[in-house]
Parts: sequence; structure tokens; C-alpha cells
Amino acid sequence: MTDGSVRAAPAGAPEAGARFGRILLKLSGEALLGTRQYGVDPETCVFIAEQVRTAVDRGVQVAVVVGGGNIFRGLAASAKGMDRATGDYMGMLATVMNGLALQDAMESAGVETRVMTAIGMDEVAEPYIRRRAVRHLDKNRVVILVAGTGNPYFTTDTAAALRAVEIGAAVLLKATKVDGVYSADPVLDASAERYDQLTYGEVLAKRLAVLDSTATSLCMDNELPIVVFDINREGNISRAALGEPVGTLIHGGNNA
Repeated sequence: MTDGSVRAAPAGAPEAGARFGRILLKLSGEALLGTRQYGVDPETCVFIAEQVRTAVDRGVQVAVVVGGGNIFRGLAASAKGMDRATGDYMGMLATVMNGLALQDAMESAGVETRVMTAIGMDEVAEPYIRRRAVRHLDKNRVVILVAGTGNPYFTTDTAAALRAVEIGAAVLLKATKVDGVYSADPVLDASAERYDQLTYGEVLAKRLAVLDSTATSLCMDNELPIVVFDINREGNISRAALGEPVGTLIHGGNNA
């Protein structure tokens, strides 16, 4: 099978109910907190793993990029005086810990999983090699991509967009704590408007807090749709992976 051969046509808005052949799921580190203030909640990892298993059982190939903000956030450390590059590398190592926790939950749920890292640590995870990642996906293994891009000054959002394009994903699924993209923070502003669909240009022009601008631009340049949805609602991950209308769709506007 050639690289990206299962990818659905990415331009414009995907058809409702269309099963994506290959997806990239972006999880923040905070998504693994559950009710904790710090670290990883094993029950939350199981909650995520069971939904991923549903998607895999339905024939969707799943890659995951996970952040590390539940353990360490380089930008916050930089604001307090730490060297930014050093802080970012520490944040990348935090994503490795989260990836291993997710792998344990995935395999406990019966899903064969590989952790691939952009920073070499052979005793812990495989090195990220694009062609090897695609082969794992072709064999219906979940691939968890950690350590960001391996470079400081890039967010895990940018890493998610980059990896999604590299592996030929049909869509980037961005899991959040709210049910889509709003005109303002709905927690702080009760009048905030929720959008069902947006174009990349609208996201950038309105400076909406979806992905950082580098990640959004990369998706726009490669016509990679983005779906922003609430991870806390049970079944949302599998529904989004299976192409059901969940959250807010961001696309090029060709078929909206």
C-alpha cells in the first residue's frame, strides 16, 4: 500500500457520515488530567482508549499527537525566567510520559499501539520515521507521536498539523474542553457565538483560539480539514473519526 493511499479527499468540507480512512487525533496534556490537578488520570486514558478502539474496529487508522501541559509547559517556564529552548525540551519529555500512559491504556483495551518519538530514546520508544509510521498505520496499529517536532519554539498543535500532513491523514481532530469553536471564551462570555463551520481564513482573520497560526496555516496550505470537538462527551472521539457531525469543522470552503 502506498503512503497515504487511504486518505480521503481533503479539499473542502467532508461529506457527513463519511468514514475517514486515516485520522490524526490531537490531545492536549490537560485532556489526560481528568479530575486531577497534575499528572495523568488512568481512568481518563481508558476513556480515550475505548473510543479509539471503536474507531479502529470500524477500519479507521489512528495516529495521536499528545501535549505535555499536564506535567510541564515550556512557555510558562520561559515566562518565569527559564531559557525558552530548555523549557520546550522539558515539555517534549513530558509528552513522552503522556504517550506511554496512553499506550498502556490502548493496549489494555486490546489495541496494538506504537509510541514514536521525535527525540531519540530507543529504550522507551521508536524513533519517528514517516515511512515506518505509515507502515504501522497500514497494519491497523495506533501510532502515538510524542516529543513534538523535536525542535523548540514549535507547539504540539504545529507538530500535529505537520505529522497529519506527513502521514496523509484525511482530517485533524482537535480535542478540547468545549463543544466547538466560539467567537469568545464561552466560560467567560455567555454571549459567545458557536460556529458550526469556519474557513481557515476566518480562523486566522478572527484570531480564534483553535490552533496556533502556524498550525492553521499549514493545514490551509495542504487543504487538511480540522474538526474541533468536546473530548469530555462520551463517544465523541469515535463519532468524529467516523465522520459524524461533531463540533466545529474548519476547511477550505470549497464544498461548504
